[in-house]
Amino acid sequence: MEQVLATRSVSITELKRSPSAVLEQAGSEPVAVLNHNRPAAYLLSPHVYEAMLERLNADLRLAIQEGIASGPAIPADDVFAELNARYAEPKRLLAKPATKPSAKRTA
Repeated sequence: MEQVLATRSVSITELKRSPSAVLEQAGSEPVAVLNHNRPAAYLLSPHVYEAMLERLNADLRLAIQEGIASGPAIPADDVFAELNARYAEPKRLLAKPATKPSAKRTA
């Protein structure tokens, strides 16, 4: 079973039946929306969602700045060529059908 990453949860059916009540009960807490007891979605308050986006954007900006500061850029074609060389599946050679070694007869 998948882990539910919220302290509150609600079934899709219950959410359809009374969405306003679910939102009111949730307050600022995230709510897991379950389908057959598995998380199908999470409901977040606008404040929590905006805070998450701000944090992601800040982390992304920091990562970009660290990348810029780390030195000259490498052309994408070079990166892809290296990745292909390193991780590409080896080409399979067409195997010749195996033949049985001939047995030498001694008289």
